[in-house]
Amino acid sequence: MKLMRRIQRQLALHPFRTFVVDDQRAWNGITLLIAAMHMAREIERRTDREAVGLLLPTSGLMPAALLATWMTGKVAVPLNYLLSREDLEYIVQDAGLDLVVTVGPMLDYIQGPTPSMKPLKLEDLRFKGVPPVRLGAGRGADDLAVLLYTSGTSGRPKGVMLSAGNLDSNIDQIRRWATFDHHDVLLGVLPQFHSFGLTVLTLLPMSIGAKAVYTARFQPRKVLDLSRDHGATAFVAIPSMYNALAAARHGGPECFAKLRYAVSGGEPLPDAVAEGFRERFGVRIAEGYGLTETSPVTNWCLPSEWRHRSVGRPLPDVQQRIVGPEGQLLAAGQDGEVRIQGPNVMHGYWNLPEETAKVFDEHGFFRTGDMGRFDAEGHLYITGRFKEMLIISGENVFPREIEEVLNRHPAVKDAAVIGMQDPMRGEVPLAFVELHDGAAFDAAALQHHCRATLPAYKVPREIRRRTALPRNPTGKILRRALNADTPSEG
Repeated sequence: MKLMRRIQRQLALHPFRTFVVDDQRAWNGITLLIAAMHMAREIERRTDREAVGLLLPTSGLMPAALLATWMTGKVAVPLNYLLSREDLEYIVQDAGLDLVVTVGPMLDYIQGPTPSMKPLKLEDLRFKGVPPVRLGAGRGADDLAVLLYTSGTSGRPKGVMLSAGNLDSNIDQIRRWATFDHHDVLLGVLPQFHSFGLTVLTLLPMSIGAKAVYTARFQPRKVLDLSRDHGATAFVAIPSMYNALAAARHGGPECFAKLRYAVSGGEPLPDAVAEGFRERFGVRIAEGYGLTETSPVTNWCLPSEWRHRSVGRPLPDVQQRIVGPEGQLLAAGQDGEVRIQGPNVMHGYWNLPEETAKVFDEHGFFRTGDMGRFDAEGHLYITGRFKEMLIISGENVFPREIEEVLNRHPAVKDAAVIGMQDPMRGEVPLAFVELHDGAAFDAAALQHHCRATLPAYKVPREIRRRTALPRNPTGKILRRALNADTPSEG
């Protein structure tokens, strides 16, 4: 496993360099290696199964536990502690786990272990002395290294099979594209069970000798202080986090004085959030794109190539095409499904051969389900999801366009648009809005606001208020949790 060797080499060659800073402590190279070897010994003692669950806070514990798992030749299964107990139990059983590396506070957070979960609580271990030295390849390039469960668009979570080669390829693609090296400081606020948090904020810095600064809870003031105090050069977050930072009463441009990259991913970046953050901190946010199935990063809009609403050009060795409804390749400027091929694309879904077959086309390209288009220079623009696209009187309408208009209204904090059946037009837009504190809800005024920008058929037929829009664990709005029967609140 090239990635494993690369990480071990960095930690061994720089034993006293600080690789990680978290809420509890700093971790240097030798500390991470020794902690991983202690964990590896306990993992081997307690299970003979192929996979090990990792239920840990965003911290230096996760990279140590990942190394420990790979040192024993096993597969790591990072667990999303924000899921329901029912979904967690399903994942534990589906992945065949009987051991989960964790800490007591995490078990308290999920209200104790699930019935089939055997916890290895790290605070019960004695990390003293030098354990048996374990240096080696771990997993082969084509061997399964990580099983990441996605929340999916419906039904049970699906296990995405990422090999050691998938992860290693994506880290190399990112490093080459964004010219990262050991001088960089990456600020980590995304959970490490998330693909972006795992690859970009955990594995990438260790593999190049850079420093990662983690905090387990997103608190705007603390994040701003950490960025300033550690001289963060890269920050990856979701739009709601950037919005919260822009609204914080504390801090200014000095908090991001050394920042090279402010990257937004996970969902489209609203114009109002991008503008507010730039006005506050003097930093332009660039969008990126990727999926759990692609390890995850496939596109990254570099600051020197910034385009409004573009997620950038494809990373090295990533092939992308835009495909029409009949399977035809589409030219620049035309909307179709984004399909991807490359060494970073997953091997498939765990125990789901039929699902796996469906998401690869006859040419071996992964069907993302996302709608997008290229401009003449090869910059990608994501315009929506196939399943979320509305067809109104035969016209294709993407929810994001309407949501952007609603989000520009001073009363609206966030908006979500779905389709509602209509006997005349087939579908009409139905909007749900979450308001800023203290703002009054006036549906007629919001519709009037939309009419000033949108053609009549795109103006929401109805606008409903929600105290809080439904979101997934990383903050992305879940349109699928809304429907025509979802009532207005307040």
